[in-house]
Amino acid sequence: MSMQELLHRNRDKAARVAGLLYLIVVVAGMFSLAYVPSQLGLSGDAAATLGKLEAGESLLRLGIAASIVCYISFLLLPLALYRLLGETGRVPAVLMVAFAAASVPLSFANLLNRLDTLSLMESPGLLQALDSSQRSAQAMLSLEAYGNGILLSEIFWGLWLLPFGYLVFKSGFLPRLLGVLLLAGGFGYLADVFGNLLVPGYPSSPLAGLVRLPAAVGEIGSGLWLLVMGARPMFGGQRVDAAEASSNGYADNRKGRPSP
Repeated sequence: MSMQELLHRNRDKAARVAGLLYLIVVVAGMFSLAYVPSQLGLSGDAAATLGKLEAGESLLRLGIAASIVCYISFLLLPLALYRLLGETGRVPAVLMVAFAAASVPLSFANLLNRLDTLSLMESPGLLQALDSSQRSAQAMLSLEAYGNGILLSEIFWGLWLLPFGYLVFKSGFLPRLLGVLLLAGGFGYLADVFGNLLVPGYPSSPLAGLVRLPAAVGEIGSGLWLLVMGARPMFGGQRVDAAEASSNGYADNRKGRPSP
């Protein structure tokens, strides 16, 4: 097997591993962040919210488990993508890994708020020490704290998409449209954070859902493309990455010919 064939095979394997991890992140994240809250039907009424949490305790536990799977996969994902895209640009690849990795401990720390909510429903000490209204208020505080933690995590979810989107756009083996969507998604996450902080009534506005849409499409599309298509060269295979060009130059020098 030639060096070029070996590079293509290794790159394709890295692409499919990254695609699998990406889809795990997407599916687990959608389940824990969107599906679970939608099924619990949480509201601003503290007593009603506690009742819904108690009735949906099993679903809440599944949501926490899905979050753990999501965050572990998200810690591994940028490492797989660095192996795939590192030669496209070292600096943006390092920034991609750094921003993604920075979000993981913050996300795990924030998950404690959901575990605290579980404790309110099952801890004998808390059940005896707190009456129903106190437990309801504490449950609402835990949910509010969890939401605030998600908002802070969105800063890094947006920042990591900027170098990742740039690398996808420049790589030559993923559609450039995905890179554009990822870049737009990164700015969308940041806009969502500052919109929540600075614009009254922003969370209930139509814009709140629209700004996160490019990220959803770009990330799902990237995960599916990497898993199904691998790292096939785009544009008729005319683009060659830096590692491949380097190996070709090395082979030419071994034969006594100057590399082009």
